[in-house]
Amino acid sequence: MCCFLKAGIAAIALFTSTLLAESDDVPTLNVEPLCHGIAAQAANPTEAGGPDLTFKACVTSERAVRNDLAKSWPTFAAADKGHCVRLANTGGESSYTELITCLEMARDVRKLHSNYTKGID
Repeated sequence: MCCFLKAGIAAIALFTSTLLAESDDVPTLNVEPLCHGIAAQAANPTEAGGPDLTFKACVTSERAVRNDLAKSWPTFAAADKGHCVRLANTGGESSYTELITCLEMARDVRKLHSNYTKGID
C-alpha cells in the first residue's frame, strides 16, 4: 500500500510539473546569477577566452533571446518544452540561451529521426 501511495504522489508531481512547463507562455527564468558569474569571469584579468560581457550586457542578451524564444515558442513540441524547461531549472543557473538551444536541438533531432524513418536523407 505504501509503495502505491508513493508512486501515485510521484506521478501526480511529475504530471503537474509537466503541465506547468508545457503552458503556452515562455517561462520566466532568473538569469541574474548566471550574468553575475559571467561578469565576474569577464572582470578577471587572468580569465582567458571567456565572454567579455558586463552584467548589464548579459541580462540584455538574455532578454533578447527570451524575446526570440517567445516568437518561436508555439512551434516547439509540448514534450520538448516540458523537458527543456525542467532542464533549464535544474541544478544551477538558468539561461534562456540554454533553454532555446535545448528546444532547437530536440526539434532538430525529431526532424532527423522522422526523415530517417521515412527514408529521406
